[in-house]
Amino acid sequence: MFSHVLPNVMGPVLVLATVHLATAIITEATLSFLGVGVPPTSPSLGTLIRIGNDFLFSGEWWITIFPGLVLVLLVLSVNLLGDWLRDALNPRLN
Repeated sequence: MFSHVLPNVMGPVLVLATVHLATAIITEATLSFLGVGVPPTSPSLGTLIRIGNDFLFSGEWWITIFPGLVLVLLVLSVNLLGDWLRDALNPRLN
């Protein structure tokens, strides 16, 4: 069972785990942006985007853009890590 089933199951399980991790990161940032997530004194990308949203049209656009870019790059890197792990652990490619 460990030699046949486990190698074939590890790829999809790791991909699903990384997709769920990325979804959890986006959900936390969304809730923090709306003000119902972590407390306002705790650092969060959603809180930083919400605070920067007040300064968006006053010429200080970087207060919103940089945390948004970090959020996008973080979620993208987690998804790419899951895809790489799926390719690395695929028993048919080894």
